[in-house]
Amino acid sequence: MSEQGHVLVVDDDETVRDVVRRYLELAGHKVTLAGDGEHALALVAESEPDLLVLDLMLPGIDGLEVCRRIRQHSAVPIVMLTALGEEENRITGLQLGADDYVTKPFSPRELALRVGSVLRRARTVPASPSRQVVTDDDLTLEVGARKAILGSTELSLTTREFDLLLFLMTNAGTAFSRVELLAKVWGWDFGDQSTVTVHVRRLREKIEADPAKPARIATVWGVGYRYDRA
Repeated sequence: MSEQGHVLVVDDDETVRDVVRRYLELAGHKVTLAGDGEHALALVAESEPDLLVLDLMLPGIDGLEVCRRIRQHSAVPIVMLTALGEEENRITGLQLGADDYVTKPFSPRELALRVGSVLRRARTVPASPSRQVVTDDDLTLEVGARKAILGSTELSLTTREFDLLLFLMTNAGTAFSRVELLAKVWGWDFGDQSTVTVHVRRLREKIEADPAKPARIATVWGVGYRYDRA
């Protein structure tokens, strides 16, 4: 399946926008540019792109607020641009539903590769058993449609959250470290392990009756996480 798509690049630095645009266009993407959060939200409302490259430090409506507003109605993949030392903002962005991040100063080529990787994963059904429906009590994943349903309510999951939940459910009873989850779920051989922690926290908020006392996604101390069926 094609890794190319329509990418909205949001950054208040014209030079950064131009460099990123050129590299993404060389990779075959259609690129639209925005210099601030308000313009970005208007463009998304007008015609939702396949992916956003979103700088967190924007004038007016900052990147975190843009991410928050978009996640209220859309699961479009978001790759954040964060400055070195902005770990707290990066974690907040992941908590709000961003799919990946690149730290400034960054390699435009690496960013283009990340964009292609996120698009590919957003469009590809993760490896799973032949079943197209995975269930656990009142929680159902429709794999082909990439839908998660709890009781009678369809959950709003990002691509990365869905992939993680599907992997854990189809490997119920097995504990995985954060490093293993980064590699097995998202294909990362590097990355911040807090990414996994943040996504587990978000999943618990959406599927657990009491996120503070999770019954489904258990923490295995000294190891990582394990999915326990009801």
